[in-house]
Amino acid sequence: MPFRPFALAALLAVATPVVAFAQSAGDTPARLNLELNAAQDVGGACRLTFVARNETGAPIDQAVFETVIFDTSGGVVSLSLFDFRDLPADRPRVRQFDLPGMACDNIGQALINGASTCVVDGTESGVCQDALTLGSRLSVELIG
Repeated sequence: MPFRPFALAALLAVATPVVAFAQSAGDTPARLNLELNAAQDVGGACRLTFVARNETGAPIDQAVFETVIFDTSGGVVSLSLFDFRDLPADRPRVRQFDLPGMACDNIGQALINGASTCVVDGTESGVCQDALTLGSRLSVELIG
């Protein structure tokens, strides 16, 4: 009989980490990752290359972001709508946008000013704004 409390304590000690792990695995936050991956001068324009990863759990039918480009001194030089089109769930997509008349060396920052359009399952959604995370592999910072 004196071993029962010990057995119960041992069982609880083993089961608690398993329950905690199961809860943390299911609590993965929904994210829509946009990464500024490359910038290349092409035919009188700066071509920005983005990698998008939709980790929201649902395909996005259309994602359009209002994007502001700042020069290296901090001045606004462009305000455009970047149409990332469809973004399937859990599959990376690469999207490119040309900035005519601009050299890549002159870009200091890119601001994702907000989602202009975000359609999920045929209806407008806030997931493109709410789940948005930004990053850059370049010296050009991607902010939002």
